[in-house]
Amino acid sequence: MTFDQIRTFLWVARLGGFRRASERLNLSQPAVSTRIANLEQELRVTLFERGPGTLVLTKQGTLLLTYAEQMLFVEEEIKQHVANPSEAEGLFRIGASETVAQAWLPAFLQAFSGTYPRVNIDLTVDISGNLRSGLLNRQLDLAFLMGPISEFTVKNIALPRFDLHWYKSTNNSQTDLARIPVISYARQTRPYQELISELSHRIGPQVRVYSSASLSASLRMIAAGMAVGPYPRTLARDLLRTNEIEEFDPGFTPQPLEFTASYLGEPRSYLSETGAEMGREVALKWAVEQED
Repeated sequence: MTFDQIRTFLWVARLGGFRRASERLNLSQPAVSTRIANLEQELRVTLFERGPGTLVLTKQGTLLLTYAEQMLFVEEEIKQHVANPSEAEGLFRIGASETVAQAWLPAFLQAFSGTYPRVNIDLTVDISGNLRSGLLNRQLDLAFLMGPISEFTVKNIALPRFDLHWYKSTNNSQTDLARIPVISYARQTRPYQELISELSHRIGPQVRVYSSASLSASLRMIAAGMAVGPYPRTLARDLLRTNEIEEFDPGFTPQPLEFTASYLGEPRSYLSETGAEMGREVALKWAVEQED
């Protein structure tokens, strides 16, 4: 019986299938199946009941899972407190919202790669709702998203917020929100829903609100005079620098965007824990630099 077999068993049990475990462990599906078969043969027990599209732990499998979780906890403690970070290996899957991606994410990736040079990074940039699903489905190890995620299995570390500012084209003097469309984040995001609620209350049902998952495209539409909208200043800096857009005050400002570094607490992952803390440190440093 090897530690790799125990680790493979844990992920098959956690994820409920050989294919998902193979993706998580960066192994082929036959390699995962072989490890489980060898483990069952050595222990002389059946660990999973296999059926059409289902995989259920047997009584012996449930008992082994308890021991496997304890072993993985000890392994993570050793990695975090004893092992040399530069020797860590494997695949680390990071998800980030576009707001973070255009702000301090490059600095984080540089810091993370410098600390863990042998760890391969798989990066996903998406809306926070999809990142949340990816984290809960164990398709991501760490997510920088609009949070927190209210699930007992998830650990959330608060990150610096992003204040919103209203922008319009420098070539368009129209700022009446009842007459010019407003553009916001994607329809299924919290900023969009909060903005719709506020504008409907202030202006009425005649207000026109566009939505876009591409923040850079949204700001380009503002620069073209097609709409106005509230966005973090860091996303608008290039267009502000070229004097294509400018800030204005329509009489109210939406709530700031709250972000968290979120990861699953079980099974414990020292890369997720240290990555989340590193993300907070990088984001705080970036926020201070923006104020200078």
